[in-house]
Amino acid sequence: MLVRQLACPSGLLFAPGMLSTILAVIPARNEEGNIAEVVRALLGQGITRVRVVDNGSTDRTAEVARAAGAEVISEARAGYGQACWTGTRELPSEVEWILFCDADGSDDLGEIPAFLESAKSHDFVLGNRMATAEGRAVMSPAQRFGNWLAPALLWLIFGRRFRDLGPMRLIRREAYEAIGMRDRGFGWTVEMQARACELGLKSEEIPVRYFKRRTGVSKVSGNLRGTVMAGTIILSTLGQFFLARFGVGISLLFMVAGGGLMMPHGDFAVPGNVLWFLGGFAVASIGYVVSSFSKWSWAGLVFAAVVVRILAFPMTPGTDVWRYMWEGLVQLHGHNPYLVPPAADALDGLDVWWRAKINHPDLAAGYPPFMLLVFAGLAAISTSLWFFKSLLVVADLGVCYLLARKFGPDRGAWYALSPLVVYSFAGGGHFDSLLLLAMVLGWFAWVEGKSLRACVWLGLAIGVKYVAAPLLAFVLWRLLRAGRWRFALLGAILGILPWTLSLSWFWTRDGVHKLAPVEMVAFARSAEFLPRIVEWLAPATAQMNTIYLVPFAVFVVVLIPRRKNFARFGEDVYLGLFAISPAVHAWYFTWAIPFSAATGNLAFRVAGITVGIYFILEHRQALGPSLWRLSGVEWGVMWFPILVAFAYSRWRGHVARTAGHQHPPEAETSRAG
Repeated sequence: MLVRQLACPSGLLFAPGMLSTILAVIPARNEEGNIAEVVRALLGQGITRVRVVDNGSTDRTAEVARAAGAEVISEARAGYGQACWTGTRELPSEVEWILFCDADGSDDLGEIPAFLESAKSHDFVLGNRMATAEGRAVMSPAQRFGNWLAPALLWLIFGRRFRDLGPMRLIRREAYEAIGMRDRGFGWTVEMQARACELGLKSEEIPVRYFKRRTGVSKVSGNLRGTVMAGTIILSTLGQFFLARFGVGISLLFMVAGGGLMMPHGDFAVPGNVLWFLGGFAVASIGYVVSSFSKWSWAGLVFAAVVVRILAFPMTPGTDVWRYMWEGLVQLHGHNPYLVPPAADALDGLDVWWRAKINHPDLAAGYPPFMLLVFAGLAAISTSLWFFKSLLVVADLGVCYLLARKFGPDRGAWYALSPLVVYSFAGGGHFDSLLLLAMVLGWFAWVEGKSLRACVWLGLAIGVKYVAAPLLAFVLWRLLRAGRWRFALLGAILGILPWTLSLSWFWTRDGVHKLAPVEMVAFARSAEFLPRIVEWLAPATAQMNTIYLVPFAVFVVVLIPRRKNFARFGEDVYLGLFAISPAVHAWYFTWAIPFSAATGNLAFRVAGITVGIYFILEHRQALGPSLWRLSGVEWGVMWFPILVAFAYSRWRGHVARTAGHQHPPEAETSRAG
């Protein structure tokens, strides 16, 4: 077969200077019967650098290729793209061009002179098998269809028409390095062509013949499984490029449409509103999924983040924000919200129009003392709903900015455009955005080596909500582990200072009192995970919430020394909290979403969508008094995807680290005070 290819041996005389700058890369797996002729054909064309990548062969491929005159390197990790990528590592400085071809003898190597001629004015030259009768005749119907469909999609995406995804291709080294190939499988060829379009490389297709392999069976067209797998990977690769090119507009369209549908239906006390709200939430979630595959610029992300929050801002908030305003207001009138619930007769003189909107009016305050003082400070400025919500949105946008600055706009979009995040702060008006801002500032200070500053920020986060306490404990443990006990002691003092000072304010005025409504803590349930399972096994535990304090404390103590990375610890400790806690509300999951920007974990991005089912509880309440708990099906819809995504992400990360493809998401090298 290759005798016909060498019928035009003019390559020996053509551009000898250029021939010496070409490296031929041949990925090979079990090609003992074909590889020698391919190597000799290339050498016969005057290409002196031939590199065969033995991709886990179980036959004598490597030995035969070496005997034929090729350099042979081994790559045990399977994958066409993996072998090609390995073959281009450690290139000699003299190499200016890279020629890829298959090891099965099917490529028309006799056309190398035409490739060299085209390379004089192009960066990228491809062999077009579809342009010759011999090529079309040898290809299977599935190959012909695929080589029509994929180039057609490339044309739709980039406006650049190719005719084939052939394996024989010559590319300038600088162009190849600029492409930055990522695919390690069958998507290698289409990714190279798509990236060539993105970069505006000068490219040309050369008609080439295509021959049947002499021995063996093709890994792609030789069986149905290989064909389906290759086709799926190629289409998914093109899908990623499509979303990268058009995803920003598509995602913004869906998010705006979803936000527009959600906004007028935020008053969950009106029967039926929640169903419209959930419809809008689902539409916005489609946009969020698309956004995860999109390429975001700074300007694009800022525009999208602001627009979706503007849409959510006029929404009727949840009942919590009225409580924030009330507890600030009563302090300005000399009352202690820990001792006087909103329904108390002593407060009858404070008849603001929104008093009836306060939730649980018979229960005293349940927020940390630091946060109550913050409420009082804000109420001293204004008790306007828009003022309170504006502050929460500013804090939320601050988190967006910090994450995008640290991890780039693509990762920042995972938080900034999450439907759950947008609703919780801009729509629902929950003050957890203040927690997240302090928490993220503490996290980044720790990563940057500013350990005492980290303790200050995390102390403020604890002042907002106690759930930040494990994060401070992690920092203090790492300082102790490093032998920096003075920093640990000072950090502990700084960390508890906001809480102790604010507590002393209430204590010195009114003496001992409870800092949380015991009734809510002891009995409340909502979307709990493990407690529900325990309750199925032991129904008597249904109103024994306090028993879960011990397993969570043990979980934190065991987890702290096992984690070195702040973000990994953060997402683990919060997933553990959500799983163990008897009372779980939708906006709690926003606590962990920022960490996914560092770790790439899918779990909390998934949670930003599936946790929307929680709001069905509001629908049932609007229809009449009902138990505030998800049904078994709703519970599964919410939790199962989160846990599967968490396990998958951890497995994927382990595989990547084992293969040497991934470094830890952040360097935990805290050094300074």
